[in-house]
Amino acid sequence: MNNTVLTCHQLCRYYPVRDSLFGRHKTIKAVDGVSFDLSAGRTLAVVGESGCGKSTLARLITMIEPPTTGRFSLGGADGVKSMRRQVQLVFQDAYGSLNPRKKVGSILEEPLVINTRMHRAERRDEAITMLTKVGLRPEHYSRYPHMFSGGQRQRIAVARALMLRPKIVVADEPVSALDISIQAQILNLLMALQDEFDLAYLFISHDLSVVERICDEVMVMYLGRAVEQGAKQIVFQRPAHPYTQALLTSTPFVDPGRRAQRVLLRGEPPSPMNVPHGCAFHQRCPIAEERCHRERPELRDVAGRLVACHLV
Repeated sequence: MNNTVLTCHQLCRYYPVRDSLFGRHKTIKAVDGVSFDLSAGRTLAVVGESGCGKSTLARLITMIEPPTTGRFSLGGADGVKSMRRQVQLVFQDAYGSLNPRKKVGSILEEPLVINTRMHRAERRDEAITMLTKVGLRPEHYSRYPHMFSGGQRQRIAVARALMLRPKIVVADEPVSALDISIQAQILNLLMALQDEFDLAYLFISHDLSVVERICDEVMVMYLGRAVEQGAKQIVFQRPAHPYTQALLTSTPFVDPGRRAQRVLLRGEPPSPMNVPHGCAFHQRCPIAEERCHRERPELRDVAGRLVACHLV
């Protein structure tokens, strides 16, 4: 049985810019040809340095912005309104995403007011039910966001995202602003809710220790393109792309057996307005050859995962 809920094919998002006041027009390719499938009950993590296109991809999937080219489809959804109901977003900054002038009950009920014909009493019951599912109490219904801790506010944000019973939740750095102990609680909550509602997660993060705990598959992005995609076990245990290797060896692990000799990268990531010819990573890559300067590698199957590298 096919349980794919999201299919993306060659998604691109480009922004025209000027590189100076009287300079030439250039194009920033924030997302440049990304493809993947997402199934119910599964989590795809998208990782990479700041500026790699993770959050832009999240805005495309949640239809905050349209793709420049490419397409994606949601299983069973027909029309933009129906599609938007099936995809909901959890932001990094829970406090910034919650209206401070509204009580929690009103915040949770707002999606139901806009998208359903439920009566007021039904909406209240739904809101209280969802509060309890995320570990809060019914009396929290009548309180304001500033009266909660950071972890509690993120629970409210998760509850709001689930009010319409979506198929997909896009979580954009949902725990990066929280203390380590609270991070673990929110991750456990997300996994429990995934099991209960058979949710598909697109999990955006730069923290590979968090990603390893929650995801089933990983997509590593660099300057708008995927450089490695595959199952978590394969990518974490046997990273193939030099950039993936560098990310993993820079992640601190408590277990001494998990620590590896660090792969050092040269310099900083190039400007998105001046992406190098050939492989975009070649200026920082420790194994780059002449071919890497001339030809852009495409994703190909290497030992059970996709890798965009000539030399793997």
